[in-house]
Amino acid sequence: MSGPPLHTADSTQPNSDVALIEVLPQHRFDEAPLWQYLQQHLDDFAGPAQLRQFQGGQSNPTYLIQTPTRKFVLRKKPPGKLLPSAHLVEREYRILHALPADQVPVPRARVLCEDPSIIGTPFYVMDHIDGRVITNVTLPNLTPAERRGIYTDYARVAAQLHAVDYRACGLADFGKPEGYVRRQLERWSKQYLASKSDDNADMDALMAWLGAHLPANDETAIVHGDYRIGNTILHATEPRIIAVLDWELATLGHPLSDLAYACMYYRIPPGELGSGGLAGIDIAALGIPNEAEFLALYCKYSGRERIADWPFFLSFACFRMAAITQGVYARALQGNAADQRAIQYGEHAKAFAAAGRAMTQRAD
Repeated sequence: MSGPPLHTADSTQPNSDVALIEVLPQHRFDEAPLWQYLQQHLDDFAGPAQLRQFQGGQSNPTYLIQTPTRKFVLRKKPPGKLLPSAHLVEREYRILHALPADQVPVPRARVLCEDPSIIGTPFYVMDHIDGRVITNVTLPNLTPAERRGIYTDYARVAAQLHAVDYRACGLADFGKPEGYVRRQLERWSKQYLASKSDDNADMDALMAWLGAHLPANDETAIVHGDYRIGNTILHATEPRIIAVLDWELATLGHPLSDLAYACMYYRIPPGELGSGGLAGIDIAALGIPNEAEFLALYCKYSGRERIADWPFFLSFACFRMAAITQGVYARALQGNAADQRAIQYGEHAKAFAAAGRAMTQRAD
């Protein structure tokens, strides 16, 4: 979800933003039952094992498991009272297990444990992948050619995900095939109101505008729900994506919601809203395609002739981020957020709501 990504990359890779820390006090648990469980259910697991936590990510706590011969990644639900339908690690595991590896690069899901008695909450374990995680959308310390290559692959992977036959890979019931945008508007409005900490006129106006301007055309594909550069693992040396991470919000939905989410950062200034955006930056000098070029790349790889209802989907992306970051802030106030920086996300929620409302005003 929002904020720095939920990493499975290797912190030793050059240019990677990954940081490993000792397990946060609020996310500690008795490790002995975990090691015993993995010994019984994971064929290539053999202790002794060390557990550390990935710094970053504001939703499901994520840990590196290191043994003398292997590395694995564990994702679990956070402790404490959770919002309805949030933190569904079971759904993450299911889609990682179902997606065809020759179409969408994802870590291999290894084992799901739905028994909360082992470590306090359900969890799953997946393979660790060596690579780079770069949260800054300007891709610092890379060459212009490398940046263009990564953004080109970013568009290609999105198009390939949206082209997956969800029925053929057993995901026909992963979400409802119609009415995604309306349901998402209702869901995140409820989530926002449930985690609301103070009044926000921009968010109120944004929710009202979206409700009055729902697109007439509906499409259905597997959507990631949080598709951005920071939720990918890049090859250690080559400008290409080798894994897409953080599938907590994945469902069946409108593919343009993913595309708008990815393009939202073209409208956000640098240094704001987490790692910042690309607005006002000379991205041509950096080698990064502009928004129109990125949309053209997506159309090329998806076979799409045009992008309809673009102002709506951009505003919708900002709305979702405002709701998500407000939820992060609410968890920070409760003391069970996955990252110590989560207390800053109240301001991020306000900024995303303001950006979304500004887009609606331009669209009008």
